[in-house]
Amino acid sequence: MTAAKPHAPTADLAADLAPTGTLRTSINLGNPVLAQGTPDAPAGITVDLAREFGARLGLPVELLCFDAARKSYEAMATGRADLCFLAVDPAREAEVAFTAPYVLIEGVYVVPRDSALRTPADVDAPGVRVGVKAGSAYDLHLGRTLAHATVVRGDEGVDTFAEQHLEAGAGIRQPMTAYAAAHPEVRLIDERFMEIRQAVGTTLDRSPETVAFLRSTVEELKANGFVSDALARAGQDPELLAPPA
Repeated sequence: MTAAKPHAPTADLAADLAPTGTLRTSINLGNPVLAQGTPDAPAGITVDLAREFGARLGLPVELLCFDAARKSYEAMATGRADLCFLAVDPAREAEVAFTAPYVLIEGVYVVPRDSALRTPADVDAPGVRVGVKAGSAYDLHLGRTLAHATVVRGDEGVDTFAEQHLEAGAGIRQPMTAYAAAHPEVRLIDERFMEIRQAVGTTLDRSPETVAFLRSTVEELKANGFVSDALARAGQDPELLAPPA
């Protein structure tokens, strides 16, 4: 891991981002690409990023762990957290100032093995019901873009898909691939239906200097190997690294 730089930001910037004196960060344990472990002992790229931001600001870090993106988002939107690690989405940009993405992941479908659905375009058809995790990036995306299929929301998209015998389930490629491998009665539609741009975010009322600091730091950590190294340590593919902004 690349050490925190000695040229730390100003105290004013730290106070703007973390007015309580502690950098409170929302961690979504519901996305296994970004965070793993337990609320008491979280790990992964987002945890490493949170601690790096805290080190650069000279601030202690509090990790607020949730099991879903919507809860992570709500913590920041309601003032309980100062930073979030979420997918960029138009619905969220109404409340969140995002950096460029640091990681790119993909949304894919699973379907019953004998299903006639072969491509993402096939899924968007009358009578097709798609299970999603409520409030996830792919829930927000599919809710906007599906013209004919119906989104069915639950605590976990694949659980909703299985329990309600739906025509498709949506989720992140890595856990969906593992799910399909463990359930021979289903298969993965390999073609993605969306690219999910994972970024760092804070509230829109932060100063332009604070947002610029977040954005420039993310670009530095992408360029210097920090993000790739953190992904590899967490057992994730370093090739998920997003390109420069």
